Amino acid sequence: MVQDDPSSRVISASREIAAPAGAIFALIADPAEQPRWDGNDNLAEAAPGQRVMAVGDVFVMTNRNGGVRENHVVAFIEGREIAWMPAPEGEETPGHRWGWELEELDSRRTLVTHTYDWSRLTDEKRLAKAAGYTAENLRASIDRLARLAEGADGP
Repeated sequence: MVQDDPSSRVISASREIAAPAGAIFALIADPAEQPRWDGNDNLAEAAPGQRVMAVGDVFVMTNRNGGVRENHVVAFIEGREIAWMPAPEGEETPGHRWGWELEELDSRRTLVTHTYDWSRLTDEKRLAKAAGYTAENLRASIDRLARLAEGADGP
């Protein structure tokens, strides 16, 4: 399922993954794993040992262009939900939010929804880039995540 509503500045994509929610969540909540499944091809690396555990955590990523981002965790329920708001290192978040929700369908299947919400984005320099993200970009991340979680690319 793909939802793309430019007027609301919130886009999302969903699909079922043939893996337990815990295995999928482990890949999302460990920033060092994120470059492996990033469908935007934007992430270069994250230092190991930053596994997200709670709202208020901050993890640091380096983008392919060399920019360093501090990601402020704003939603967290182990195995079910995680969301963060990125900011340039040492700055306030400009207002966009990346989120994941996992609904365990049974012990081997999980419905995964990825959402990008830029409805509160305040940095005018970022608006054009934000508007360029599509539900297909989000779906690419889910598809890569599925390959990892289902074992095709190894955990």
